Amino acid sequence: MVRSRSLLFAAVLVAFTAGCASQRLSGADLDRVQRPAFISRIEDGAGPKSKVFQEDDAYADKLKKLEPKEADRRLTVKLQQAVTRFELSERLRVTTLSRLPEEAPWTDTVDPARVASALESFLVEEVPANAPDYDLMAPLGADTIVEFVIQDYGMRSEDGRAGAYLKGYGRMFKLAGRSELWRRPFDMDGVKQGAPHLDPFKVGKEPELFRLAMTDLLDKVADMFVKDLTPKNRKGAVPSGSTAPDTVPSAVTPAAAVAPAPPEHPLPPGELPDPDP
Repeated sequence: MVRSRSLLFAAVLVAFTAGCASQRLSGADLDRVQRPAFISRIEDGAGPKSKVFQEDDAYADKLKKLEPKEADRRLTVKLQQAVTRFELSERLRVTTLSRLPEEAPWTDTVDPARVASALESFLVEEVPANAPDYDLMAPLGADTIVEFVIQDYGMRSEDGRAGAYLKGYGRMFKLAGRSELWRRPFDMDGVKQGAPHLDPFKVGKEPELFRLAMTDLLDKVADMFVKDLTPKNRKGAVPSGSTAPDTVPSAVTPAAAVAPAPPEHPLPPGELPDPDP
């Protein structure tokens, strides 16, 4: 019985590790791709999340009587106002696709509007939280799926220094048989990467600051994906056709921050304390 449990645990561990591991895309595998379809989505419960005040007591004096749990709840509301799930997933898809070289198979991708329509997510605010029915891509002529998944995102802090974070993975697999050709997990953390301090109290007044921080992380992930998806050992790909214009949603494009209104006293319901001068 003990041996059986040990074997079961080992099998689960191997499966989990395999699911998180990277798989490099070879030029030969990419040469076999003819018509890829891009899908970008955010898992249910991925965020946005605030892990600032409950995990870092450096803000205790600033919060005064405001409980850390309540402060994180209020900040989460502000993060939700800054950028939608749909905008985040689209930013990652559009930026990656726009930076890929103009050569096959990237010039022969399935029209993103047709992909969205087939998945019933066209012109909606929220992308599907669950994995889509990939077989719906076959009638559109797709032979391969390139999928980006965001699993966790929000803000966190260490020793009084806060930042945005973003976790998930990208993968490419053949529609027939679901065999994976490429997989890349990502874990972008502004705090660990030394990004400028993202003052949570300033974000509480100007949620746009979180949007800009997330945009920076998404673009870094896109650059990583582009490098992975352009292997050097190809037989040689040439431009073949053109794709329809695709733009990053304007709501995610950095814009001038609106100056916040002067705070009222005492602290209004749902608000965080003012940032330091």
